[in-house]
Amino acid sequence: MMERPPVHSTRRTLLQAAAASATLTSLGLRAQTGTWPAKPVNLVVPFPAGGGTDAFGRPLSAQFARNTGRQLVIDNRGGAGGTLGAGIAAKLPPDGYGLFMGAVHHAIAPSMYPRLDYDIERDFVPLVLAASVPQVVVVNPRRVEASDINAFLAMVRRSPGKLNYGSAGAGTSHHLAGELFKQQTGTFITHIPYRGAGPALQDLIAGNVDMMFDGLGSSAAHIKGGRIRALMVSGARRSPAFPDVPCAAEVGLPDYTVTTWYGLWAPKGTPADIQTRIVDEIRKAIGSDELKAVWASNGAEFPNLTQQQFGAFVSAEIKRWAAVVKASGAKLE
Repeated sequence: MMERPPVHSTRRTLLQAAAASATLTSLGLRAQTGTWPAKPVNLVVPFPAGGGTDAFGRPLSAQFARNTGRQLVIDNRGGAGGTLGAGIAAKLPPDGYGLFMGAVHHAIAPSMYPRLDYDIERDFVPLVLAASVPQVVVVNPRRVEASDINAFLAMVRRSPGKLNYGSAGAGTSHHLAGELFKQQTGTFITHIPYRGAGPALQDLIAGNVDMMFDGLGSSAAHIKGGRIRALMVSGARRSPAFPDVPCAAEVGLPDYTVTTWYGLWAPKGTPADIQTRIVDEIRKAIGSDELKAVWASNGAEFPNLTQQQFGAFVSAEIKRWAAVVKASGAKLE
């Protein structure tokens, strides 16, 4: 009869095997760091194609490929105001080959969605705040005759609720920008949520909705093409990309400041040295002449924050939007 090894010997063998496995995993991650990116990188974009994330994500993807020789593959996962894709991205392996491109909507979501299956601060590490653009009030010129914001406000006040606005979904910045506008102007405009800014914008261009409170990045090309009309940008200064469009402060709305921003995150647990490589490559891409021209054309700025500053910015935005949601009474529809 074969004699069993002592229990303590078996336990020691298991511990040694576990330690060896951990060492191999660590060595594997360090090897990946030195060669990152050694294969295509997946970028989860939590909205359908055609929205603001695409306006910046796709040029970024192309420049990343030119710089590194590896594809940055856009993976559109729309739904639930951007929270569906965020939940998917939070569960990606933390190896540097699965990234997430979120937006201001993900600072609003904690106040609008009571049961998210992810936490933007707990489950991700901030990498780069890639772009920041003002919101713009845009209308379909065939459905809305008003050529300036004051004429538009007069039209809305004559017929409360007659006009409608499309958004990227309940709880997104488009939705909250509309609610804030209504609150500050004492008007009522009917909200129509979509499954992303792209579908909403296409319906605006087609004449199926009257207006949007959109990020300038996704609207810019359509404004220049005459398919939609810009009445006002938010904030205290005009956009250099659209110097003829007045800002909110000029038309008597000094507190109407809504900025759409886009950033990149990695799943929590992504090694720090791989994070550094990712950040370096993203900064290099955004700093290229090609992307500087794209950002300028879309009226965007590159805030150039450190990872720590980006994380602090997101925390502040979550608190800011929680106050806006509470004051506006906005709810999921």
